[in-house]
Amino acid sequence: MSYDPPRPAGRLLLTPQDQEAPARAARLRRLGLGGRPEPALDAFADRVAHLTGAPYAVVNFIGEQGQFFAGLHIGPHVARGGKPELGRHLPRDYGYCPHVVVRRRALVLDDVADFPRFACNPVVDEYGVRSYLGAPLADSTGMVLGTVGAADLAPRAWGRPGLETIKAAAADLVARIEAGTRDGLPL
Repeated sequence: MSYDPPRPAGRLLLTPQDQEAPARAARLRRLGLGGRPEPALDAFADRVAHLTGAPYAVVNFIGEQGQFFAGLHIGPHVARGGKPELGRHLPRDYGYCPHVVVRRRALVLDDVADFPRFACNPVVDEYGVRSYLGAPLADSTGMVLGTVGAADLAPRAWGRPGLETIKAAAADLVARIEAGTRDGLPL
């Protein structure tokens, strides 16, 4: 992964510059997160999928080398239509979670096609993602560790209930992660 300025696409910046990536990676290492799948985080992603009704849900930690889904839910009825199956790793310029991390705010995309900046993202063509809902995992030190996110293969109106749900899930997970630094990950 490079820390060079983001690459331009016409006048749009596809992937935001992430100045905190090295510090975030160090914090994730200290917490023991982001290096391997966590069954407790898979269960948390399952819960997020259930709460949002989305076929995809993730607990995504963004480090120096890209994105890692330590928690991953892929619905059993996801019709891939010849598209590859989503794995645990994605490059940093794929998807919308890097935007959430750099913005430090939740992001709601009812239909990514409505937003030129997001419509040309590789997850649209490669995985068929059409809508996204994500919130930052901001810990008590102020560091954004990653995101909790949900995605669908069809446009959907997440609305205020979706936004409140994903933000509450992120806050809940941060509290559990911080408690886990003392007692193991109590998810």
